Amino acid sequence: MIVKNEAVNLPRCLKSVGALAGELIVIDTGSTDGTPEIAARHGAQVIPLDFTTADFAAARNHGIEHATGRWILVLDADETLDPAGIPAIQELVARDENAGYFLERHNPTVDYVVRLFPNRPAYRYRGRVHETVDASILAASAQLLKTGIRIDHNFSSNPEARRRKNHWYIAILKEEIAADPSDSSRLDFLAAEYHQLEMFDEAAEVAKLIVQARPLDARAHLFLGIYDLLYKADPVSARADFTRALTLRPGYAEAESFLQLIADQPALR
Repeated sequence: MIVKNEAVNLPRCLKSVGALAGELIVIDTGSTDGTPEIAARHGAQVIPLDFTTADFAAARNHGIEHATGRWILVLDADETLDPAGIPAIQELVARDENAGYFLERHNPTVDYVVRLFPNRPAYRYRGRVHETVDASILAASAQLLKTGIRIDHNFSSNPEARRRKNHWYIAILKEEIAADPSDSSRLDFLAAEYHQLEMFDEAAEVAKLIVQARPLDARAHLFLGIYDLLYKADPVSARADFTRALTLRPGYAEAESFLQLIADQPALR
């Protein structure tokens, strides 16, 4: 895990994996609150890392390079592993399949993140923020499989802290996009950051860029349609977006439902 000033959250996180992890590796990016000492008391190997230039993928990979186990489990300090996940992970590791596994992360909503994978040199994170290991696993012809293993995310209740983090991430994402315009995955995260800030006009503009970058991506057309319909009040463009999504993915239920919504409400036509 990567940590900075996580003295409040860290004990709970490490305790949740105490019965599972034979090796705990904590990358500390400049804590001043006793976090390294807490990690060490729980038996973790604490590795300081200069984080003057923020790069979460590099920090993740630095930790992986110190790992000696056959499998990697990744958590953040504000996450905990559900106890029922311990035997499930042990079973998956015993199978020793060449696969990465999605865990079910519970925030205010639920999403799925790849957090369990074999310790292989080719499996490394990418992205300075919103870093993911998925692409490198797929590039090695391995599978990505969904599990019901749950991790709980202690989502920050401080709205101002979240806003500062959103703006920080936006600045870094813009730097990444400028450095490599071909990586459209950075645009997805940029749109999400704007959306969280309720900067819907900016999110809609990024959604257009995503469609331009991935014209055959039905999901990209769906999300552009949602922005056009709900935030831009442009049902004509939205209908075209949803129709295109349905053409690319016949039977696409979400696109069909929005097209039906437009048809059923005269004000939206």
